Amino acid sequence: MVYHKTVNVLQDGNVLAEYGPMRLMIFASVGKVPQREIGLKAAEESFKYLERVAHLRNSLSKKLALVPEAMDDPLGITMVRSVLAVGDMDLTPMAAVAGTIADAVADFLVGRGMTRVTVDNGGDLALRLTGGTPMAVGIRTDLKEKEASHVIALESDRVSWGIATSGIGGRSLTRGVATAVTIIAGRSSLADAAATAVANASFVEDPRVVQRPAEEIDPNTDIAGLPVTVKVGTLSEEKKGVALSGAIKRARELVRDGTILGALVAVQGKVTMTDFCRQRLVT
Repeated sequence: MVYHKTVNVLQDGNVLAEYGPMRLMIFASVGKVPQREIGLKAAEESFKYLERVAHLRNSLSKKLALVPEAMDDPLGITMVRSVLAVGDMDLTPMAAVAGTIADAVADFLVGRGMTRVTVDNGGDLALRLTGGTPMAVGIRTDLKEKEASHVIALESDRVSWGIATSGIGGRSLTRGVATAVTIIAGRSSLADAAATAVANASFVEDPRVVQRPAEEIDPNTDIAGLPVTVKVGTLSEEKKGVALSGAIKRARELVRDGTILGALVAVQGKVTMTDFCRQRLVT
């Protein structure tokens, strides 16, 4: 299949880069002044990053134990390390692909003097704040909804932030029942892998939860042989609580070992979060 590359500058100053499965929204500024030209250059770089990952796809789609140790591409190495840090051996390095590319584009921009950077790779965000201005980020508790239900403030004393969301209705397969799991980390690559793992941890046994082998849903999946959730009916309050408990427990483990900063988990209207997110909620 031949994919076409397209780049468009939008009225709000964002640069939209599309290439095959990648839809990247890039914003870069120095202070409050948008820098569209460097955004266009970053878009061209993003195409190169995607091509590098595509070249490594066969290796990166394998379980960690089977990934060649001789891999020398920094993007591939980052994906492997992010999934290793999360510690879920059912994941392959592809669980961190969107976040890794977002990080690479954001780092490219910061390396060229940008003080405020937002790179959105299909919902996986890489943020860079070096100009002293904090940023507010909207979070959805249901991936099927367009509007944010919560807003979290991110301080400018940390330069690098990564945010990723996984769950039912997202663009990636999930093994859990969460309607949304949002992870905040220091890097988007880590947030991406962690969101998948935490969402998977929300699984509960219930007749209303329908699963199928991953390869039946996506013949090109990297997790063939594993069951993924295709439908979730209305769960009892007890089962919602069990799902929330499993996911937030997994998130807190990742917070304790320093892999992520915080998490918000939602299951059919019930929401829980770690202290990091609770303390930064904008009321």
